[in-house]
Amino acid sequence: MSRRSFAPKVVTANHLLDGDVVYLSATGEWVRDLARAELIEDEAHAQIRLLDAERQKNVVVGPYLADMAPTGDGPVPTHFREAFRASGPSNRPEHRRAPPAPATPDPIVAPRDTVRQQDRQTEGAL
Repeated sequence: MSRRSFAPKVVTANHLLDGDVVYLSATGEWVRDLARAELIEDEAHAQIRLLDAERQKNVVVGPYLADMAPTGDGPVPTHFREAFRASGPSNRPEHRRAPPAPATPDPIVAPRDTVRQQDRQTEGAL
């Protein structure tokens, strides 16, 4: 029985706080740019890097190995899912959710001047 050859891979995950797709670089940093990801061409090294990533539960969630093809510009996804993750909506600032609107002051805890001013405006409208 022949053993299948190892396809080059990168370690990828989602950033814990903002959900962005991130990749493990050769220096051990999590980067958002796939071109800066470490392309791993050795199966044993890939498993070690994945174990390192799985220990970083305070930084990323769901780390796994993704197949990539080597190019002069860095790793390129070989599967649709990874191509989508690398350029998809959750990874693009213009598609992110807008930050929540600032809360309006609660009249019960608003400064007295604000409450008095609101009362005057209400009285004038009556």
